[in-house]
Amino acid sequence: MPAPELEVIRDPLWDNIRLDRAALLALDTPAVQRLRYVRQLGHAFLVYPGATHTRFEHALGAYHLTKRALAALHERDELDAATERDCSAVRLAALLHDIGHYPFSHALEEAGFPSHEAEGVARLVEGELGQALHEIGGPGLAGEVGALIRGRSRSPLQGLISGSLDLDKIDYLSRDARMCGVPYGTVDVDRLLSSLTIVEAAPGRPELGVHEKGVSALESLLFAKYQMYRNVYWHHAVRSATCMFKRAARDAVRQGVVPAGAIGTLTDDAFMELLVTHGKSRLAHAVRARRLYKRALDLPASEVPADGGAWAADDPDLLERAEDYLGREVGLAPGELLLDFPARSSMLSVDLPLRTRDGSIERLTDEGRAGQLGLPRVADELYRSARRLRVFVARPVALADHAVLSLVTRTAADLAASLPDGRPALDFTGSVA
Repeated sequence: MPAPELEVIRDPLWDNIRLDRAALLALDTPAVQRLRYVRQLGHAFLVYPGATHTRFEHALGAYHLTKRALAALHERDELDAATERDCSAVRLAALLHDIGHYPFSHALEEAGFPSHEAEGVARLVEGELGQALHEIGGPGLAGEVGALIRGRSRSPLQGLISGSLDLDKIDYLSRDARMCGVPYGTVDVDRLLSSLTIVEAAPGRPELGVHEKGVSALESLLFAKYQMYRNVYWHHAVRSATCMFKRAARDAVRQGVVPAGAIGTLTDDAFMELLVTHGKSRLAHAVRARRLYKRALDLPASEVPADGGAWAADDPDLLERAEDYLGREVGLAPGELLLDFPARSSMLSVDLPLRTRDGSIERLTDEGRAGQLGLPRVADELYRSARRLRVFVARPVALADHAVLSLVTRTAADLAASLPDGRPALDFTGSVA
């Protein structure tokens, strides 16, 4: 049966979302429908019961905002540098940007799995979705959409998908705040969209920028992001569940319960069922029953040297070895002590052109702009205030702060050389390295 030319979907955040034929062809494929069963915020629903919204809803929202942005640019005659094919590709990229997402949000990428963008781009040419994209725009469309998703396109509309003003960010902050029932994700969406502009920041390279009148709206976006990380995404109980799940997932791959390459095709519930039923994972059982590990240590990042602990976010294999070493020191079994020091150094980064009121073009960066954008100049302090170093444990133990800090502040090379060998590292091809 051929796809209709237009359908309207009701959305709790943006009301009516109008889907054109190309979107409907892509939407009605297994790769996209899977997103109905992948929660947007992973285990945040264990803290915020309303946070059961999915990647599917978010994909629709990002698509809707992209259509609104294109309409605003068209009304001001600012789409001359973009072809109709550019516009079609960017709408589809917004809709499909999360098709490679693993179960439970970003947890598995933290655990060392390949990026969801890379996984998603590979799926653009596979199965029914690959056929749909070929029908929509021929054999080259999947590559164009993939380049946009990975931030590598030379399209003047690249900034709508990846960058300081990407519409993915606007939707997830607004949607996550609404569904969690918190007041932190407030973004001046209408002002921001009406302030978008296409500028030639370098000769022959048109790109997305913002009018000077939209600087306050841009600051609202950045501050909303900070508030959501501090209060929702990095909430201590959310992070405890996330750490437990990461360890359970890595154990399952190591034990051969599921090949690493197959996890990206699963839904949240399907993967948890594998962990609990086939993997017999004690950690997965505990997460499902919300018997979360408690904090034995909770320090602000300001008490950790600025260059300390990078390996905790960058090297999951080393992190496991450090956790088990600390656990043994306080009488805990492997997997009963988990260390968490999440990192997102680009949380408040800005890099985009600014069209001033007199028509000249400047560039907004992390240094801000005198009298215009002050938030990036204090971004490092805000980032450090949102970040916490935590140790979660299965049962109460006495854990000295200095013992953890002395471990965290060591370099990865020094720590790796001094710790006893742990379990085999994972290579994420379904085998153990």
